[in-house]
Amino acid sequence: MRIWCCLCFGEEDSKKGSKSMRDPILGNNGDESPDENSAFDWRNVFEGVNVAAVVSPQAGAAGDLGVPKNEEIDFDSNWLSSEVEVKNENYSGEKMLDVNLNLGLSGEASSSTVLKEDSDRDTCSKRPKVNSFSLDWDNHLLQETSYLCPMNEGGGDMSLSNLLGATDAEGKDSKMEDLDVRMDLTDDLLHMVFSFLDHIDLCRAASVCSQWRAASSHEDFWRYLNFENKQISSNQFEDMCRRYPNATTINLYGTPNIHPLAMKAVSSLRNLETLSLGRGQLGETFFQALTDCHVLRSLTINDATLGNGIQEIPISHDSLRLLQLVKCRVLRVSIRCPQLETLSLKRSSMPHAVLNCPLLHDLDIASCHKLSDAAIRSAATACPLLESLDMSNCSCVSDETLRDIAQTCGNLRVLDASYCPNISLESVRLVMLTVLKLHSCEGITSASMAAIAHSYMLEVLELDNCSLLTSVSLDLPRLQSIRLVHCRKFIDLNLHCGMLSSITVSNCPLLHRINITSSALKKLVLQKQESLTTIALQCPNLLEVDLTECESLTNSICEVFSDGGGCPVLKSLVLDNCESLTLVAFCSTSLVSLSLGGCRALISLALRCPYLEQVSLDGCDHLEVASFCPVGLRSLNLGICPKMNMLHIEAPQMASLELKGCGVLSEASINCPLLTSFDASFCSQLKDDCLSATASSCPLIESLVLMSCPSVGCDGLLSLQSLPNLTYLDLSYTFLVTLQPVYESCLQLKVLKLQACKYLTDTSLEPLYKENALPALCELDLSYGTLCQSAIEELLAYCTHLSHVSLNGCINMHDLNWGFTGDQLSHIPSVSIPHGSSLGEQQLPNEQPKRLLENLNCVGCPNIKKVFIPMAQGFLLSSLNLSLSANLKEVDIACYNLCVLNLSNCCSLESLQLECPRLSSLFLQSCNIDEEAVEAAVSRCTMLETLDVRFCPKICPLNMTRLRVACPSLKRIFSSLVPS
Repeated sequence: MRIWCCLCFGEEDSKKGSKSMRDPILGNNGDESPDENSAFDWRNVFEGVNVAAVVSPQAGAAGDLGVPKNEEIDFDSNWLSSEVEVKNENYSGEKMLDVNLNLGLSGEASSSTVLKEDSDRDTCSKRPKVNSFSLDWDNHLLQETSYLCPMNEGGGDMSLSNLLGATDAEGKDSKMEDLDVRMDLTDDLLHMVFSFLDHIDLCRAASVCSQWRAASSHEDFWRYLNFENKQISSNQFEDMCRRYPNATTINLYGTPNIHPLAMKAVSSLRNLETLSLGRGQLGETFFQALTDCHVLRSLTINDATLGNGIQEIPISHDSLRLLQLVKCRVLRVSIRCPQLETLSLKRSSMPHAVLNCPLLHDLDIASCHKLSDAAIRSAATACPLLESLDMSNCSCVSDETLRDIAQTCGNLRVLDASYCPNISLESVRLVMLTVLKLHSCEGITSASMAAIAHSYMLEVLELDNCSLLTSVSLDLPRLQSIRLVHCRKFIDLNLHCGMLSSITVSNCPLLHRINITSSALKKLVLQKQESLTTIALQCPNLLEVDLTECESLTNSICEVFSDGGGCPVLKSLVLDNCESLTLVAFCSTSLVSLSLGGCRALISLALRCPYLEQVSLDGCDHLEVASFCPVGLRSLNLGICPKMNMLHIEAPQMASLELKGCGVLSEASINCPLLTSFDASFCSQLKDDCLSATASSCPLIESLVLMSCPSVGCDGLLSLQSLPNLTYLDLSYTFLVTLQPVYESCLQLKVLKLQACKYLTDTSLEPLYKENALPALCELDLSYGTLCQSAIEELLAYCTHLSHVSLNGCINMHDLNWGFTGDQLSHIPSVSIPHGSSLGEQQLPNEQPKRLLENLNCVGCPNIKKVFIPMAQGFLLSSLNLSLSANLKEVDIACYNLCVLNLSNCCSLESLQLECPRLSSLFLQSCNIDEEAVEAAVSRCTMLETLDVRFCPKICPLNMTRLRVACPSLKRIFSSLVPS
């Protein structure tokens, strides 16, 4: 027999002989289905679901121990589903039972109104949640008890019949007994542990053992029964009420036929405090029966028809504190609740409402479109203690009603009259008001401000979309927040409010003047106020101001934010895209960040801000004169100001200065004693005197870039001797004829770049290897130069201390032959290799020159035809780039440390011989070399991992296996997808 066990928690047999709930469930005949009248059957409670839960209250369960209580049962659709077969010969007349536990319950998301009183109560008594404590009956329990009952020998899944159903010869459930012994906890401790479980996990725990089933059914855990949007019948609900008579909160929103369920709730649950209903029809008898539910504190009815919809509904209750009739349909409602504090009739379609609630504090009649002006006046004035009134979207409300409310409700503090077009507040005096919301009130004008000014307690004022409002002038000592959004005729804002801390003004296209006095304001954002021209601020604590896209601001704005302008501690100022600013001058001892991005009309900039750390000038492409004296900047980029011709900088903390692109800069005074990096690329008007003055005032410069500075000559280079730390010098694209000033003044130079210095003589580099000039030099760039072949060969042969050499695009570069005759060897100085070089165990012959060259770049040298580098000459060479050398035919390289070789686009390459045991990457893209030559070359590179042969017409992409066989270390081969 298969039994569907549901969330009907049957009572067990007691010692006194009370009738067991299991008997009617099982029935007298084991083959019969449960009797509908004698037992609670949950099979039809939820659509498509067979079972609700298996928790049964038991005599002697743990009592109230003062631990946190579970307060909600929410029948969620994701409850655990598991099938349990229990076979017990000694139970209920030795019948064999199959129990199918399918704990799945359908449900929908909650949409009921949250109750304020219930929230307050929950805050005090809500138990702590431990999400990770959820028990997984299918997995966790089986893992915990696997040692008690081994898996079936035949394999397959373990069934709970093996775990719980097997009995011994004496009729005792030995395995269940072992399980009870293993999991036995005191009732007190178990009650405390279960208080941290939600109801889903409580139902899972109920399936473990009888002790857990009894503990999980304790009424402390079932105070809140949530049936929202569930298909529950009257009989089922009645059974639940009988089993949990002490439930305090019931949610029946969305259940079918809510009237009988609500009647059963108020008549059966004498401790009911909170009731939520909705989506249906409630008869008049329900409201009459409310008086019998004496402890009811909160009633919420949402989206329901009260009575037959055309009759008066009286609601009378002596203890009710919160009543919500939201979106309800009724002709007339009469409410007599002497203890009622909060009432909401929001969106209800009732033309009449009679209130007799002397203690009412909060009244919400928002969007009650059928309520007349007289009905609203009568309802509100009947509540003399009213503190909060929401009448938004009540279009018929008039000033006369507001005047009566102001006279009757002297404690009114919160008023929302938004979307009430007939009110202007003229002659209305709301003295105690703290919050006033007047969104989209067409009758609010500048004259209304006189009435608002009498609300000296006002803290929050919202005037969004008041289309006729032209000016606001208020002197309210307690005003903290004001909103003015989409006020299309608004022109003038004048606020003298000492506690004002929040101002929201946006999309007011005619706003012209702003005058603000506040000691609490710290941030002011007035973006996209296109007509704003005048700002006056007296804000001693203002820290941030954002005036982005205020296109009409004039140069006078600088006085407002300078010392003495009313913002003594201002730190951040954003004036992006203020395109009317032409002359900007700030003198501030507090300003830290300034942004002038997009100010395209800006011509002159003068900053005297000793603590300024950030400045943005992106898009200031018309700036001509700039003065930063003094500033606290650590870096500055003025390369985006191509028209700048005069610059003065005094920055004691500046470390990096970039003037790249200031092509017309002719006068520059730079006093930055901590400057280490100076980039003056393309400053074609920068002369020797400026360079000399900069070198004298910035002695710590380490990196100097003078690329494309043709006006710099020998005098300027000689002045570099005052830079003892200079290690990087870029003189590319200059008209230098000799490098003698560099040899004399830059003794510590490590990197020298001479790209496209076409006027250097063939002997200009001889001091490097004949006179030991620049002994620390390790990187030299001679790309696109005009040195002859012999000068290049001598440099590579004799200047052995260079580690990085670039000869890209040198048209006079011919064969690269590092083989030497006996006569040549006698003229080459020997350079010892420093300790720590990666030579391995192999040593170089003493008679060979010991080069330190590691990287050699000869990209795009059209006249190179042959490359020969023997092992002894290129021992430390690790990277060689010969790509785009179109006439290169033969390559013979034997380099012990070579790791990267790039021969891409060497379309004439025919011969390739490699003896490079450490080569890891070989690039042969777009080369005409044949497959056999590549195979032979890579066969001697035992550490090669990457090979690029894309677009090689003589190499078939389908024959990559041959290359892998020739070089087993290959991991990546890049080839064309189809044969060329």
